[in-house]
Amino acid sequence: MNGDRHADVRLSVLDTSPIVQGSTPRQALRNTVDLATLADELGYHRYWVPEHHGMRGVASSAPAVLVGHLAGATRRLRVGAGGVLLPNHAPIVVAEQFGTLAALHPGRIDLGLGRAPGGPGPAVDAVRPAAERTAKSFRRQLDELQAYFDPSEDARVKAIPVLGGNAPPLWLLGSSATSAELAAELGLPYAFAHHLNPDQAQPAMRRYRERFRPSAQAERPQALVSVSVIVAEDDERAEWLAGSTRLKVLSRAGGRRILLPSPEEAAAYPYTDGDRAEIAARSGSVLVGGPRTVAGHLRKVLGDTGADELMVTTPVYHHADRRRSYQLLAALADRLRHG
Repeated sequence: MNGDRHADVRLSVLDTSPIVQGSTPRQALRNTVDLATLADELGYHRYWVPEHHGMRGVASSAPAVLVGHLAGATRRLRVGAGGVLLPNHAPIVVAEQFGTLAALHPGRIDLGLGRAPGGPGPAVDAVRPAAERTAKSFRRQLDELQAYFDPSEDARVKAIPVLGGNAPPLWLLGSSATSAELAAELGLPYAFAHHLNPDQAQPAMRRYRERFRPSAQAERPQALVSVSVIVAEDDERAEWLAGSTRLKVLSRAGGRRILLPSPEEAAAYPYTDGDRAEIAARSGSVLVGGPRTVAGHLRKVLGDTGADELMVTTPVYHHADRRRSYQLLAALADRLRHG
């Protein structure tokens, strides 16, 4: 990637409102508000929250509610859903919710859309039964939503809060070439989940750019990649903080789901050689290190994907360490922009 391309890169935040071991959903949501205000002060571009259901370690289950609160608590940040899982909702309800948010916070609301279930089967079925989620294809649901955001004069039903220019920009979320192709066909901005599927980031982003068709929303490809990043003052400290997520990954691989443990607990765990091999095989998507090391990792992601924007999620136990990671990352912005 050339220097001009680096000059365009933006930094943003993806926050799941993590509930760590010994914490509560209330504290997790308070931490999210605190981190959003910090990101606003540090000059981050956007702040997205996801939709998950029935997951013990995630407090972000109602993105429209949380987006509204965060937009009110910040001044400059774009705030959005990363994303609303469209099969879980009637499209008109999504249009009404985000049309309302865009009317209350003009120019600051994003709507990212995904098709994943967002949780274990019983929880997802409680949100919306499978027969209703699958009655229409994802493409048809997306077309219906877009029609509410840009209604014809004679439309029988309109999402009233959207009228008058209150439609937020739409982003399509994904982690595969299939989602990249759909975003390209519709001319929508595309957010690729590098933190979930790093090996597919480069081919998916290439496919998106090669097949992109200009649309009313986007004349050219617009893409971001979400990356998992832990930054500390030096590599040793960052590796110690990363012990938390690595122990969680190991536990999940063994069929045991745990809340994110403290780095102290992770450091004291009696790892076997087999455990270390398992962690090495499964933890490569988390970019860990001091500022210089992480800058190198992120420049590679930018070079491989050609992304316009990096959206960072930071899986560490202590909120103070998460804040510090984002502070250190913000200080790297110029180094990333100028390659």
